[in-house]
Amino acid sequence: MAAVVLVFVELRRREPLVDPRFFRSPPFAGATLIALAAYASLGGFLFLNTLYLQDVRGYSALEAGLLTIPMAAMLGVFATVSGRLVAARGPRLSLTLAGPALAIGALMFVALGAHTPVWYLIGAYLIFGAGSGLVAAPITNTALSGMPIDQAGVAEAIASTSRQFGAALGVAVVGAIVAGSSPAGFTTASHGAWAVLAACGLAVLLLGVGSTGAWAQRTAKRNGERLAARRLEEVPDARAVVPAH
Repeated sequence: MAAVVLVFVELRRREPLVDPRFFRSPPFAGATLIALAAYASLGGFLFLNTLYLQDVRGYSALEAGLLTIPMAAMLGVFATVSGRLVAARGPRLSLTLAGPALAIGALMFVALGAHTPVWYLIGAYLIFGAGSGLVAAPITNTALSGMPIDQAGVAEAIASTSRQFGAALGVAVVGAIVAGSSPAGFTTASHGAWAVLAACGLAVLLLGVGSTGAWAQRTAKRNGERLAARRLEEVPDARAVVPAH
């Protein structure tokens, strides 16, 4: 109900805090959903992995953190790689690589047991970390596609908020799935949660393909032109708003 009221109010304001017309752009709407899915996957992973390493395998917080370093390292490396890929080839390639990596990495955890070999865990961490790194840069690039320059800050802020909301949502969903399970039964209870995170990876792939195609780019350009024209109608001359000194 609150979301419906927000849309109604913002559409009637001269200077809306969040212009619902942004979502008429498939790349922008897609980037928002990609951020939601990708960071739900990352947030859920960090939550489940910590419980597994400490409660099931009995590692200390320091040991669990050290074991997870390969995932963090891959995230950092592939975030840089993703930026270069986006600059050279656009966002589609990074998104189509990130989605499967997130899905495969999460699916590998479905087979977890109390005595899963450490090498298997590290392999899953490397794949999942690569997917998490690859998805960062194309979210921003896709969200800003076709947006007027003076609206770029707001568009990026909405995409960033989607990241934060996605991480919180991921923790909430997987937490609800494994809630009440004992350390002995955690691995079995977590199978459904890992499957949900794998589905988020597939969503990144599908949304990435759909929001970066030629039709999506043309629609984004037209929507950007409409937003710019509307801005000119409201403020035809910036000097009328900001007096010259």
